[in-house]
Formats: sequence, structure tokens, C-alpha cells
Amino acid sequence: MNIHEYQAKSVLAQYGVAVPTGKVAFTVEEAVEAAKELGGKGVVKAQIHAGGRGKAGGVKLAKSLAEVEQHAKELLGKTLVTHQTGPQGKVVKRLLIEQLTNIQKEYYIGLVLDRAVGRVVMMASAEGGMEIEEVAAKSPDKIFRETIDPAVGLTPFQARKLAFAIEIPTELVSKAVKFMTGLYNCFVDKDCSIAEINPLVVTGEGEVMALDAKLNFDDNALYRHPDILEMRDLDEEDPKEIEASKFGLSYIALDGNIGCMVNGAGLAMATMDTIKYYGGEPANFLDVGGGASEEKVTEAFKIILSDPNVKGILVNIFGGIMKCDVIANGVVAAAKQLGLSKPLVVRLEGTNVDLGKKILNESGLNIVAADSLADAAQKMVALV
Repeated sequence: MNIHEYQAKSVLAQYGVAVPTGKVAFTVEEAVEAAKELGGKGVVKAQIHAGGRGKAGGVKLAKSLAEVEQHAKELLGKTLVTHQTGPQGKVVKRLLIEQLTNIQKEYYIGLVLDRAVGRVVMMASAEGGMEIEEVAAKSPDKIFRETIDPAVGLTPFQARKLAFAIEIPTELVSKAVKFMTGLYNCFVDKDCSIAEINPLVVTGEGEVMALDAKLNFDDNALYRHPDILEMRDLDEEDPKEIEASKFGLSYIALDGNIGCMVNGAGLAMATMDTIKYYGGEPANFLDVGGGASEEKVTEAFKIILSDPNVKGILVNIFGGIMKCDVIANGVVAAAKQLGLSKPLVVRLEGTNVDLGKKILNESGLNIVAADSLADAAQKMVALV
């Protein structure tokens, strides 16, 4: 789960991480009122779940209330297109009005889980304000890393080592250490999957603060954090993904035209890869899980078909815990209920596979049977 910048900053502030003074605004009037509290000037920042807002015109400096009002009118309701939103963009429905900051130097600090070593890694770079992927591609030597022992946490030594590596001014190293420690504690306490400060800035007043902040959270741990769950902005999420989450389905929308319904994340990834290999384009990732019911399968079909780009559906089930006959009944029920007219290719293997195939064959529906994943992908690509 992702949250907005202003929400991330409010969470970080609880851990002693320095952030600029700011206030969220949902209307032009609220934006002007917030700017009055900041002395009549500030930064007007569009709040959407995507990076690259500055380059897309979503961050404006205002040196008067009139400019704040003008920028708020321009941004609220605007569709902002960045490199992360895709061509469809995202509509700006809220703004962050923030104090102007006397920036002396910009840096980057980020925390991620390195799955290769099974530990949290803090990354730092003096190339703040740039996309870290770009820095990694062009100047990997400018990114410094510290792998953190979970039993000990981020040590002051590691934080100082990073601060010196990115050349934080010597007199501000202690503040940088406090900043990094607070960021790490937040990452662990709140079950984050990403914590990214870009840029971290040193100000003319000698402060070390987060000028921008991005926090992502592990969905599986949200039950432990009702305060974080309350920050969820459904307007920023794909309606199909929201609907899928209600039924315990793992669904991610993609840009292709072949709908996929698979059990197991690994098999779902392999299915999408195979479709691509044979020249097709998957329209989604959808994992129905190991214990899907007939109702769950029906809902999965509804979600797939709610995407107007879908021209056909490929069902690929390996029956381990999941039984092929249950999936077959779900497929037949969904196809009849929804009046399915688009091509449907089904590949079943595993527990009760013969019964599952019998149910499909006797359904009277136009279902194309496949003997293997490769066979299913080729047939599906040919049909669409």
C-alpha cells in the first residue's frame, strides 16, 4: 500500500525525522488558508501516488497568496502525467502547501529489503533530487550501501559511515545520524517495503530534513497498523484491484489484451512470460490462491472482464491444494452467468484433473482445452 507525501511526512515526524512545516488542502480556499499560516508564501505540491511530479509541473513555488491561489486552481482537478503514471495520468485531488526551504545541498536516502541477503539495506547518495534508478545506471559508484543486522538495527557507526560517504557537512553528521536512525525505526515498526527520501536536504539554517518522502507498506502486515490503513486513498488505486482485494484475489492490471487467471504467484508469472514468448500481451496478473471457491473464481472472471481491453481469457490451474473440478465448476458458472462470448482457453493439471476436464467438456460452452502451458499460450495468442 502506498500513501501520499504529506501522510508519509506525518508518520516520519513521529520518529523524530525532520520535515518541513506543511498542510494538506483539498480546495483552493484551503490552500490559501494554509499559505497564510506559512507567512503568505510556500510550495504548492500535487499529491498523487507517483514520482516525477516536479518534471510534470506538479510542484510550484509561490511567493504570494495570489500565486498560491493561482497554482492551486491550475493543479486541482488537473490530470498529471509523469513517467510513473503512464499516459493516462492521475487526477490531482489534494495539494500539500509547504514552507519554502533554504536548500544548500540535496542528497538521497532509501531503505529497501534486499531479498538476496534477507536483510534491510540503507542506500545513500550525494546525487539527491535525481531518480535513483538513473544514478544506479549511470554512476553506480555514487550509491553507498549498508546492510543492517536485524538483531542490532542500524548502528550509529553505519549511519556516520553513510553520512561521511555522501559528504554531509561534518557539523551536521550527528543530525544526519538521528535522521537515518528515525527513518530506519519507522521502516521496521510500520512494516514498510520501501522508505525513500529524495531529496534529503541540508538547509542554510543547518537542518537535515526530508524535502520529499515516499513510504510503501507490506499489505500483509496492514492488520497490525490500522492507523496506516486509514490513510489508504482508493481514488489512487485501480478499481479492479480494489474489488479483487475484497475477495482475497491478488490482481494487478497490465496493458495487454489476454486476461489471465492462475493459481499461485510463480505460475502466474510463468504464464505471463509464456504468453509474451509466443507474441501475446497479458492484460493482468491474477492469482486466485490455493483455496479458491467457486464464488472466488466467478468474481475473478468478473474482474478480468471489467477490463475493456481483454479479448480472451487464459485459465491455467495446477491442482495441488486447489482441485481442478472446483475451478472447472467456477469457470462454467462464471461463463454462463456473465454470458461469456470471448475466447476461453483452459489448461488444467493435478488433483481431480479428469473430473475437471469432464465438467468443462460437458458444459456446452465454447472452451478450448490445452494440454500444456505452451499449448495454452499459443492457442490463446492465435485466438486473439
